Amino acid sequence: MGLKCGIVGLPNVGKSTLFSALTNIQNVAANYEFATIDPNIGIVDVPDERLQILAEIVNPQRIVPTTVDFVDIAGLVKGASKGEGRGNGFLTNIREVDATIHVVRCFDDPNVVRSIGAVNPVSDKEVIEMELQLKDLDSVEKKIAKVERAAKSGDTKMKEELNILLEYKNALNQGKNARSVNVSDEEKKAVADLFLLTMKPMLYVANVDEKYLHEDNHHVKALREAVAGENAEVLRICAALEAQIAEITDKEEKQMFLEEYGLKEAGLNQLIRSAYALLNLITYFTAGVTEVRAWTIKKGWKAPQAAGVIHSDFERGFIKAEVIKLPDYIKYKTESACREAGRLAIEGKEYVVQDGDIMHFRFNV
Repeated sequence: MGLKCGIVGLPNVGKSTLFSALTNIQNVAANYEFATIDPNIGIVDVPDERLQILAEIVNPQRIVPTTVDFVDIAGLVKGASKGEGRGNGFLTNIREVDATIHVVRCFDDPNVVRSIGAVNPVSDKEVIEMELQLKDLDSVEKKIAKVERAAKSGDTKMKEELNILLEYKNALNQGKNARSVNVSDEEKKAVADLFLLTMKPMLYVANVDEKYLHEDNHHVKALREAVAGENAEVLRICAALEAQIAEITDKEEKQMFLEEYGLKEAGLNQLIRSAYALLNLITYFTAGVTEVRAWTIKKGWKAPQAAGVIHSDFERGFIKAEVIKLPDYIKYKTESACREAGRLAIEGKEYVVQDGDIMHFRFNV
């Protein structure tokens, strides 16, 4: 599955620094606005200790983790929806991602350029949000103009679609995000072709300085309060520190560095997992001497759909799935031992795949 998370925010909030740390690419992270012009894309492994546990049991030739693409989208500014800064191009880049990670400046540093006054994470959040909403409103209004003509001619389907579009228009006019509109999955199809920016799930990253790695400063508290009604997660991360951690290649040295700052793991690991969960994704595994591999699927998918991410023939000719739970694999060590112990289940087309399942598919085409 090709999954993309776009990293957005105002200029100089730490987006490119965070992206560089995520991807271990030394991206441009300059102290001036619009240092990032074209979107940078990095493919990042999803950290999953279960993959290593399986590999230690199976001893495969290779280990293949699941991944998420991160897209560093250049800083937006007020008026971006009308073309200010490099607005329209950047907004188009956001349209192409599955979820957005909004980096918000929650640190005070007079040496980092800020052209819009004192640090104010709530105001920054609102600026970005408003620009996304205005762009969505423009998209919805253009479609309304087209649908209205068909609706006036008596087309019942177009009348229904027009009513749905008007709901979205009213919400956006009130400063609400498209994802807040309470319509059915079927009704959402009316705007599916618009790829609305505020329809995408959002994760907030509060970029703090080292002093506030383990507690919220007043900026983070204000941001949490501002997003409280959105059912959105706020992660506290020091992007500058994460960039330093990412540069350390020696495992023991990295662990010592983390311990020095009282960290169990890099904050980026949590960010990657949160981004993965934000898209409502889970992982299942295949395990053999050739490879141990993680596969990404949507939560709630049934066995044939899950098989389809390996190859379309697996889904088309699906017969059965052999399923072993990870605790059983750890206990019995091999597939044959799990089978003998009665811990290998044979599941059909209606089986809903669970996170962490170890699967082997039977198919015929």
